[in-house]
Amino acid sequence: MLRSFSYVTDHTGFCGTIKNSPGDFVVTEIETPKHFLRDTRAESLPKTGEAPLDQSSPGLQQPKKLRREPPGPCAEGCGGGAPSPSERDPSWAGGDSAASPHNTQREGEPELKSGLEEASILDSLLGKPMSELLNKFACDLKDAWDLENNADSVTGEFSLGPILDKKNRAHLHGAIRQKFPFLGTVTKDNEVIVKGNADYRELCQLVTEKETSDFFKFLDAKLENSTFSFEPDGNKEHRKVVHHFINRKFGKVLETKSFTVTDVNDQPNMSIMVRFRGKSWSRKRSAGGFQEKQDLYTAFTLQKENLETLEAIGFLAAELGVLPSDFSYTGIKDKKAITYQPMVVKKVTPERLKEIGSKMEKKGMRIHNIHSACQHLRLGQLKGNRFDIVVRDLKHHSHDSSADLKERISEAMENVETKGFVNYYGPQRFGQGQNVQTDQIGLALLNENMVKAVKLFFTPEDTDDPVNNAKRYFLQTEDAKGALLMLPEFKVREKMLLRALNRYGVNHEGCTKGWLNIPHSMRIFYVHAYCSKIWNEAASYRLKIYGSKVVEGDLVFSEGNDESVSLNDKVHVVTAPEESANKYSINQVVLPMVGHSIKYPSNKVGQWYHERLSKDELQMCKFRVSPLQLNIPGCYRPILKNVQNLSYFLEGSEKGIEIEDNHLNESKVSLHISFDLDPSCYATVCLREIMKCDF
Repeated sequence: MLRSFSYVTDHTGFCGTIKNSPGDFVVTEIETPKHFLRDTRAESLPKTGEAPLDQSSPGLQQPKKLRREPPGPCAEGCGGGAPSPSERDPSWAGGDSAASPHNTQREGEPELKSGLEEASILDSLLGKPMSELLNKFACDLKDAWDLENNADSVTGEFSLGPILDKKNRAHLHGAIRQKFPFLGTVTKDNEVIVKGNADYRELCQLVTEKETSDFFKFLDAKLENSTFSFEPDGNKEHRKVVHHFINRKFGKVLETKSFTVTDVNDQPNMSIMVRFRGKSWSRKRSAGGFQEKQDLYTAFTLQKENLETLEAIGFLAAELGVLPSDFSYTGIKDKKAITYQPMVVKKVTPERLKEIGSKMEKKGMRIHNIHSACQHLRLGQLKGNRFDIVVRDLKHHSHDSSADLKERISEAMENVETKGFVNYYGPQRFGQGQNVQTDQIGLALLNENMVKAVKLFFTPEDTDDPVNNAKRYFLQTEDAKGALLMLPEFKVREKMLLRALNRYGVNHEGCTKGWLNIPHSMRIFYVHAYCSKIWNEAASYRLKIYGSKVVEGDLVFSEGNDESVSLNDKVHVVTAPEESANKYSINQVVLPMVGHSIKYPSNKVGQWYHERLSKDELQMCKFRVSPLQLNIPGCYRPILKNVQNLSYFLEGSEKGIEIEDNHLNESKVSLHISFDLDPSCYATVCLREIMKCDF
């Protein structure tokens, strides 16, 4: 990936091998100041039988017969006497008690208003005549639904006329949806329109109408910390369909999980439970004003060996019964290494995290420094990384006739410590050694070629193992369900995609839904890989034509802590007089990562960007992929970076004995090198500059 790219130093370098074992490449994240800790005591989540999308199951298949009951006659107000969701509201974090749909209202929760109370509110807001007309419309609509076989038909709408007072409109919307949960309401120019709720009708095809009514009342009430459970359901395939419906329709506000429950016959069964997604900070009015209410966060240090960061998170999420998106971290760490990085997981107690320690050790992970925290982590929220690396099999380059290898090493270290290195993205950013690079998938996503992106994603490597055999089978047959059966459980991204493809098909719509089925951080990763590739090529072109001289049209970054100044305003275009005066150094020059909110150099490099994007048919790209909810504003990256706290020593075949003499027995000597790098800098790129060889 970097073979033809530039160097900033001119020493000869030397050869060697890295990552002979994970212990030869140790990465320790340099943390920002610690988060404020808090003393949080909360019950851990009960162990679940299924992940939210039934990740323990091999595939998603529409059951031959869905559970359903005939709709009852339209009673007074079409309310049907359905109990409030709080009557069936088990605690999500229910300790040792199994969830039961017959649990009574939770202590301290407000009661939902009864149908008669809602009718009284509607009468007062609308007047008796209009309230009766609304009631008739609701009953007629239900009758029409009951007589039709077309599940997609939602007929007619009814206007309640203009309601000028905003507060009254809000009360009216809520009262209608509580009394008639199968109705939806919208406001158009102060006019309140009522019509059938298509989502309600679709859910009625999956569960009983009583459950549907209760669910939509729960959804509309939005009671803090409330949960809702469906009736026990032993059909795993059917539960998966219900999970998918709720995640597809309400995934931004609700999350689902399946728990073991005891049914009416005192037999163990499974029930889907639903709760509102937590927010990092919510404000709750108390007698003394507003008080902050925090989610449950647990911080820890993850030590992993020979694992991708996202793969490790997949293992942790599956064991803890949470989503991969419940984990936050500051950056992706190398796979072929031993790495240490802070993480924060939401909705898991420190005690629960400690329980899984021994299981995770078998997966190549250890969990250290577990404690409560007050918020999640953000990408880039780190000071840098410390690298401790062993380079083995030292020798001269083939074109180097010098006999003094130690002198070559010393020269290289001094040169790079003084001049720095070209700040390329490392080959691991692009899937080093894989048949399909991650940037190719990112390009397909930017071009909104969803099917091509999926097929690139599932392109197998030339090995015979369960993962690549499953990928190979899928590409040959497009049988998503069969591929799901073949994949190991820890391949979280692949399984998420395949479940959606099994449901919606391997077409543009199905592949779009498939990409939406994986976390946003994973989707954006591929697009960023493409942007990184373009930056690498731009940096190489810039150094090739202008070298280390700062020229007119270059972009330089002015440091400053004024947050009111936009990123673009901090980037200055070098003028001709500034070039003549040598006002800036090459260390101040930045290049843009392509996006919709950056500016390009106003010299040959800027022209190169436009030509390069045109080559990939992105000349008109807005760098927003709306179907995938991807927004790529762009940023700026320095061309050169410096290494900090560089130290090294040579070690002989007898471990721990440093070599002092100048004449080395190459085959028996290893180089131990340690240094710190800023965030988003790659140790392999720094080593490339030191050794003058590619990895």
